Amino acid sequence: MQLVVGRIGRPHGVRGEVTVEVRTDDPELRFAPGTALATDPASAGPVEVEGARWHKDILLLSLVGVDDRDAAEALRGTLLVIDSADVPPSEDPDEFSDHQLIGLSVVTAGGDPVGEVADVLHHGQDLLVVRRPSRGEAYVPFVKALVPEIDLEKGVLVVDAPPGLLDLDEAE
Repeated sequence: MQLVVGRIGRPHGVRGEVTVEVRTDDPELRFAPGTALATDPASAGPVEVEGARWHKDILLLSLVGVDDRDAAEALRGTLLVIDSADVPPSEDPDEFSDHQLIGLSVVTAGGDPVGEVADVLHHGQDLLVVRRPSRGEAYVPFVKALVPEIDLEKGVLVVDAPPGLLDLDEAE
């Protein structure tokens, strides 16, 4: 399974640097100079990191062979991916990788089925995107108080949601 570790954004300057939306907890390792990264779409890569630096909390990458703004612009929107087998498991029992959570069945604390984890968003607060059959998506903050139990062996994630969090507005 491939894991997204970053998404190439707009060019920075005229020498081919690109901004990167970081989607990994270890950007210094994932984007170290000399690192080769697969891409999605695959036709855009693989790419090799030539240099990495931070500028105002934004990661800037220089990529081998990307020497001007046009070449950098051509990569905009490209996902940078690694193989999940390359990620060592965490020793912290309360720490999970996105790929471990995506696809888990979601049930309430009472055992009622809710749906499935479709994605994990990292926007200040980690959010689980829960796809509910015929009811759309719900966003659940990924905090212990709301997600008290995760059983990877059974493929189940328990959500103890306050009223309204998993309900859709019935008004049409």
